Amino acid sequence: MSRGGAQKDRDDGPERRCIATGEVQPKHGLIRFVVSPDGMVVPDLGEKLPGRGIWVASERSALELAVKKNLFSRAAKKPVTLPDGLVDLVEAGLARRLTDMIALSRKAGEAVAGFEKVKDWLATRRIGVLLQATDGSERGKSKLWTPTGARYFSVLTARELGLAFGRQSVIHGALAAGGLAPRVVEGAAKLQGLRKADGGHTAEKDERNA
Repeated sequence: MSRGGAQKDRDDGPERRCIATGEVQPKHGLIRFVVSPDGMVVPDLGEKLPGRGIWVASERSALELAVKKNLFSRAAKKPVTLPDGLVDLVEAGLARRLTDMIALSRKAGEAVAGFEKVKDWLATRRIGVLLQATDGSERGKSKLWTPTGARYFSVLTARELGLAFGRQSVIHGALAAGGLAPRVVEGAAKLQGLRKADGGHTAEKDERNA
């Protein structure tokens, strides 16, 4: 079964060079930044802002290196200003985008939450993404399997998953294949690269029951 971001979601698509690692890779594994007219570096998580893009791999170490060595100024070929706590701002923005996409899937009837509902979907529907809270019990999470072709992520806390599903907290969630599932996979993979092994650099630990 596929766990976490072990496999690539796709191997094609436009490629960009990371200013921190120097590696060229598909841009779905990178985070885009632009420089505002007043010289401020702005994360462009939706990749829609005007201006020349500056790309950094969606890994905390790469972004921290870019900040530490002022690689944004080198890439922009001019002095730029970085917002305080840029790495944490990017992480929070990715988490917000991810919960918003899951919420849209839920409203479209393409996502469910709760152990029994997820278990039922695993038996009756084609699942694209299996989501489990980082702060849920390992015993509980091990009772659900990831279908072939689906992706598994444990990158949001119970509280964050709860926000996506309109509840106080959620441990287990699933999205049907198709729809927004590919975008959720991409967003979760990016967030996973920014978060520490405990599932959240800035996120608080929440209730363990869905």
